[in-house]
Amino acid sequence: MINAVDVIRAKRDGRALTTAQIEWVIAAYTDGTVADEQMSALAMAILLNGADDREIADWTKAMIDSGDRLDLSRVGRPTVDKHSTGGVGDKITLPLAPLVASFGVAVPQLSGRGLGHTGGTLDKLETIPGFRTALSNEEFIDRLADPGAVVCAAGDRLAPADRRLYALRDVTGTVESIPLIASSIMSKKIAEGTDALVLDVKVGSGAFMKEVDAARRLAATMVRLGEAHGVRCTALLTDMSTPLGRTAGNALEVTESVEVLAGGGPADVVALTLALAREMLDLAGMPDADPAAALADGRAMDAWRAMVTAQGGDPDATLPTAPETDDVLAETDGVVTAMDAYDVGVAAWRLGAGRARQGDPVSAGAGVEILAAVGEPVKAGQPVLRLHADDPGRFEAARQVLAGAIEIGSVAPERRLVIDRIG
Repeated sequence: MINAVDVIRAKRDGRALTTAQIEWVIAAYTDGTVADEQMSALAMAILLNGADDREIADWTKAMIDSGDRLDLSRVGRPTVDKHSTGGVGDKITLPLAPLVASFGVAVPQLSGRGLGHTGGTLDKLETIPGFRTALSNEEFIDRLADPGAVVCAAGDRLAPADRRLYALRDVTGTVESIPLIASSIMSKKIAEGTDALVLDVKVGSGAFMKEVDAARRLAATMVRLGEAHGVRCTALLTDMSTPLGRTAGNALEVTESVEVLAGGGPADVVALTLALAREMLDLAGMPDADPAAALADGRAMDAWRAMVTAQGGDPDATLPTAPETDDVLAETDGVVTAMDAYDVGVAAWRLGAGRARQGDPVSAGAGVEILAAVGEPVKAGQPVLRLHADDPGRFEAARQVLAGAIEIGSVAPERRLVIDRIG
């Protein structure tokens, strides 16, 4: 007879779990037989000792089988999703989903909340007054048919095992495990029923994958999982050593995303949005589509407004702002040569933009605004970062983590935003 303690001990001691053990533990965790503290121990054992391809495939299938798999065939359009492994300032979903939808492609985006030092797409969208991230499966499919893009939380019956484990990983130091990341992402994406999927696998200090080789392994693992379940997949490895764009924080990132949809915004956010859009449109059978034109002529903005309205939000509403600000100043003249993405992410978290415990509220207006990005000249005493918080008592903790985050030198570095392509 299988029991939780034996499963934990097996993985603790470096042994591969059997298919039967994996099926049992996922089903038992879903129905509450396995307690959170037991799954926490198992997740830590997996983080420390890893899992082979067969175990990851079994774990992913068990998470899919814990709930329903959606049928999107009645949407009447090709369906293509994108998923990012998470980074600092990574707001790409917000402009990307409506941009791709403006070409008649349905974009089903089941997104999550903040994990560790990275921001969550749902947390960002919920800063828009009225925006609903909890939709029924029927509402989800209806909004895919019209307006064509939907960004929401997974429904109660879609990979429910992952919903519990996702939140648990955030507060138990087990976010970075390749097997757990791969199975979490792919169980939801396969269960949602999309035809194709583009993966944005982040690499660098602000990502869960710090090294290119580890990111490449994660990307290849997820592409294999998708193809095995009939989902066409490609993956881009993208740089996360420096924050993406000029903001890290919920409402701050929404504002920046709207700037991109209006034809402006930071160059790196625009470049990555377009790179991922081209991959998605190619998988949808539109290799010659020009997403840059849709940003320039307003089609993408129209699709954004339609998406926000369809989910109960007001696209014209004023977004929340934090009442307190504090600036981090340049210590010398020169050029910003480095800005550690992880430190900026932790600072945003300490300012209130992230959560320390499962279910914690987040501040809509808190975060970090980058006034001088990597490659830009600064003078001593010039503001480089602006900190936003509801409570000025949070500034000191944020400043502590930022003490070594910014480097100023004489030569602007080159940044390779897209490092590799898998699949």
